[in-house]
Amino acid sequence: MVVGGGYIGLEMAEQLRRRGLGVTVVEAATQVMAPLDPEMASWLHQELRRNEVTLHLGDSVAAFESPRDGEAARASVVVLKSGTRIEADTVVLGLGVRPEVSLAKNAGLELGQLGGIRVNEFLQTNDPRIWAVGDAVEVRDRVTGFWSIIPLAGPANRQGRIAADNIFQRTSRYEGTWGTAVLRLFDLTAACTRANEKMLRKAGIPCEVLHLHPGSHAGYYPGAEPIAMKVLFAPGTGRLLGAQAVGAEGRDKRIDVLATAVQRGMSVQDLAELELAYAPPFGSAKDPVNMGAIRGGSPALWRPASRPRSVLGSRSAFVSRRSGARTKAW
Repeated sequence: MVVGGGYIGLEMAEQLRRRGLGVTVVEAATQVMAPLDPEMASWLHQELRRNEVTLHLGDSVAAFESPRDGEAARASVVVLKSGTRIEADTVVLGLGVRPEVSLAKNAGLELGQLGGIRVNEFLQTNDPRIWAVGDAVEVRDRVTGFWSIIPLAGPANRQGRIAADNIFQRTSRYEGTWGTAVLRLFDLTAACTRANEKMLRKAGIPCEVLHLHPGSHAGYYPGAEPIAMKVLFAPGTGRLLGAQAVGAEGRDKRIDVLATAVQRGMSVQDLAELELAYAPPFGSAKDPVNMGAIRGGSPALWRPASRPRSVLGSRSAFVSRRSGARTKAW
């Protein structure tokens, strides 16, 4: 039994299943992998079930009980809020993290509403003689502008270097966290960078949405697999706000390109001009990243269509456009 459908929970579920164990994942939310939007997470739900992992979504743990007569669990019976009882020999808790800030609190350092240590762009606390970095700090989200806690190794590593620079009086600024991350789940890889649609709606930030399903490399070369991609950008300016990708091949490098574009403030139109490495085993002459610009870069495409239509062909179906609270099919 794995409780929690985030990075750690899913990685544990995969490894336990590869060892031949029966695995159940319980997640209180209605989807796994909160950084993904629901329609993108659905690919992971399918992959888990394809590998015979039992999913309980939208249900949380209410209690751990000793086995009753007739229940064979060696460790515990996990009781869900729905009343479901699940026998478990081993229970793994992957419920996320909270900052351990007792030392900072006792030292009189300012804490944010999320429970993290507040730092400025130089990673200084409210005591200018004390710097803080890593999972315990709150940083500004570069898209929404809100304070956030993003416990990832890459940002923590950069923060440590920047804090060291400033301690030795070499002025260096932390630009903020973008939340770029990747996960392997059996034969799929899921990757994302910065804002998802849920986050943007909650923040009241308007966005346009592109769904693409291009091939991982040239269709005539054997082994091409579809990539489900979602690109979010600002209406009018086309400024990139975030992206997600799920598939069996080529997702991580596309998200790395899009992460760079988002961080540099590029627009969806700019993606068409990117010159990316191409050979049939690795990509297409029009890379999936370029295709996002071709479909999203024309203001004419920002108007609702009267009926669905295919514009990218069978290997690269352009599924939908969303603006405001409504969904528009193309």
